[in-house]
Amino acid sequence: MKSITSNVLVINGGSSSIKFALYQNDASLTLVFMGSIENIGTKNTTFNFTDTIDKKEKSSAVKINDFDEAANYLLHWLEHAPGFDLVKAVGHRVVYGMQHTKAERVSAKLLAGLKKLRLYDPEHAPGEIKLIELFAKRHPAFIQVACFDTAFHTTMPLVAKQLPIPRKYFEMGIQRYGFHGLSYQYLMQQLHSIAGKKTANGKIILAHLGSGASIAAVKNGHCIDTSMGFTPTAGLVMGTRTGDLDPGVAWYLLQVKKLTPAKFNQLVNHQSGLLGISQTSADMKELVALKNKDTRAAEAFELFCYQAKKFIGAYTAALEGLDTLVFAGGIGEHSPAVRSQVCKGLTYLGLELDETKNRHSEAIISSAASKITVRVMRTNEQLMIARLVHDLLGM
Repeated sequence: MKSITSNVLVINGGSSSIKFALYQNDASLTLVFMGSIENIGTKNTTFNFTDTIDKKEKSSAVKINDFDEAANYLLHWLEHAPGFDLVKAVGHRVVYGMQHTKAERVSAKLLAGLKKLRLYDPEHAPGEIKLIELFAKRHPAFIQVACFDTAFHTTMPLVAKQLPIPRKYFEMGIQRYGFHGLSYQYLMQQLHSIAGKKTANGKIILAHLGSGASIAAVKNGHCIDTSMGFTPTAGLVMGTRTGDLDPGVAWYLLQVKKLTPAKFNQLVNHQSGLLGISQTSADMKELVALKNKDTRAAEAFELFCYQAKKFIGAYTAALEGLDTLVFAGGIGEHSPAVRSQVCKGLTYLGLELDETKNRHSEAIISSAASKITVRVMRTNEQLMIARLVHDLLGM
């Protein structure tokens, strides 16, 4: 490794996984290594690691019972990893930022505020807080920075934030926040870099389609609407999440089927979506392979694409037109079948795919005659967090 003054460590804690990455503090933030602990608390817990400098990869099964064990396991491993001794700052992905509009240094006051948000986000907040506190205890000299997923969406107008319930609840903070903001921020920076300022300031729909899926409408560089709402469960159908759900379903299940709030939360976040419809898999790649012989897999595929198409149509109306459609995320980047199905029938907008380019997942998959440019872009939340830390601290 070349001589440098410091490194930036990125930590992205989810409900059942922790992703991590180490970047050199140079002009391009060179990636040193990255990895993850996946399926925490299950029999299939794995530790994955890629050394991008020496081009080495490894994946191994590990016995980890819960998130606390995973956090301690990861920090112990990092403490013996090359380059950790040069870490100056740690950037954390924090799902809920409420009214925070930019990344901020973690202070006692900020951490106390995050702890109050645990009821808003029982899936992610406890793990995020655990990781921040663990680093503070073991490495108090590290500067820790919170990078908020909701910050990108704070530019949404009031009409896109309000929920149609009594105003007193809005004043309590119950509103539409939107998520995947770090991904969207990265995609907008990349779009500006590869296509120029005029394109980046146009009418854009960003489709972050993965096991968690959302769509955002961006105009003049600012988010004006997004499919996720008060929680990341809202919007599109996802791998195991319902997406938008009639509140009457909750009432029925709680009253008639006697589901507890905890069981209902488990149902809508972990047992529904593509998994619930197909009854076989939450993985779109598997569903695409099965859909020609399994009607339930086909129905899950169709529902996902249908809902994505509906949001694209709605956001084209909100934007009063559409210049660029971007597919990103694990599904958006890697599934030509999904992209084709989502775009089918959007010819009335002047959108036309080049199916050959689409099959090869080229950077631009729209035809030369298309009035709308359709792009496939790889998102990178970890690099976006490193950039935010770098910029905030003037490193």
